[in-house]
Amino acid sequence: MPTFTALTTLEGKDPANRLGEAMENMDPAPTGVGVFEIEDDSGLWEVGAYFTEEPDEAELAILQVAFGAKPFAVSELPDVDWVAKVKRELSPVQAGRFFVYGSHDEDQVPDDCEPLLIEAAMAFGTGHHGTTLGCLKALDRVAGEGFVGQNVADIGCGTAVLGMAAARIWPNPVMASDIDEVAVDVAVANVKANDLVDRVICVEAPGFDHDDLKAKAPFDLVFANILKAPLVMLAPDMGQYIGQNGHAILSGILNEQADEVVEAYSAAGFAVHTREEIGEWTTLTLTRS
Repeated sequence: MPTFTALTTLEGKDPANRLGEAMENMDPAPTGVGVFEIEDDSGLWEVGAYFTEEPDEAELAILQVAFGAKPFAVSELPDVDWVAKVKRELSPVQAGRFFVYGSHDEDQVPDDCEPLLIEAAMAFGTGHHGTTLGCLKALDRVAGEGFVGQNVADIGCGTAVLGMAAARIWPNPVMASDIDEVAVDVAVANVKANDLVDRVICVEAPGFDHDDLKAKAPFDLVFANILKAPLVMLAPDMGQYIGQNGHAILSGILNEQADEVVEAYSAAGFAVHTREEIGEWTTLTLTRS
C-alpha cells in the first residue's frame, strides 16, 4: 500500500493547530496529522499528514492560502520494511567501553565491553546519532577519570540507553524519565531486554517533576540528551537538583547553539568540563562548581 506525505510550515502555534485540524477533514482523509514546533528559534511550526491515497493538491493549495502557510511538499514514500532496513544498515556502535547493538548483531558483541541491546524497531537513541554517541563517549571519559556515579538520572531518556550505560558500570540504581508515555514504555522494554530491571527505574515526568526524582536528589550525574530550548529551560532545575561537584552531560545541541547552552548553565553554577563536536552536534560535560 502506498503512503503519501504532505508537509508545510507556518508561523505560530495556534494557526498550525488550526491547519492540522482542517487537514483532518480532507478528502481523501489522512491516516494521521502531526503538528510540531521547529526547534531553531525561528517561530515556525511544521504541519504534516500521511495518506494512503494521493492527497488533493487543489485542496492543499486552498488550505495553504487560507492559513498563510508555505506551499505543501507532497511525496510518495517507498514501500519499505523499515525494521528490516534498519537491521541491514545500523551496524553496532562502539563508544569507549560501551557497545550498542541489535539482537541481529548479537554474534558481534566483544568480550571486553559493556553491551547495550537496543532493538532496530526502537532505533531512536541507538548510539548511531551524534548526540547519543557523544553522551556515551562523555560517560566513558568521566568514568575513565575516576568518577563513580552514586546517584544518576537520565532526563528525557528515550530508549534509556544512557541510563543503562551508567547502570552497567556503577553500583546504584539509575533513574530514567521521559515526558512521553511511549518513550517510557520503550525504555522499560529495553531495561528488561538488558536484564537491568531494578537497576534502571523508569518514570513518566517532565524534567525533574516527579516525586521519586525529587526524593533522590541531589544527583551527582544527570544526562539530558534532548534539544537546546528545553535544555536552556532546564538549567535552573539542574542547578537545584545536581549536587556540588556533580556533572551534567548534555546533548541534542547543534554546534552553533552550544555557546547559548553554556551561558545558561554558567548562570546556574556550572563550568565546562569537556566539549566535543560529532558532525553537526555538540556534547557538553559540565561540572557544578
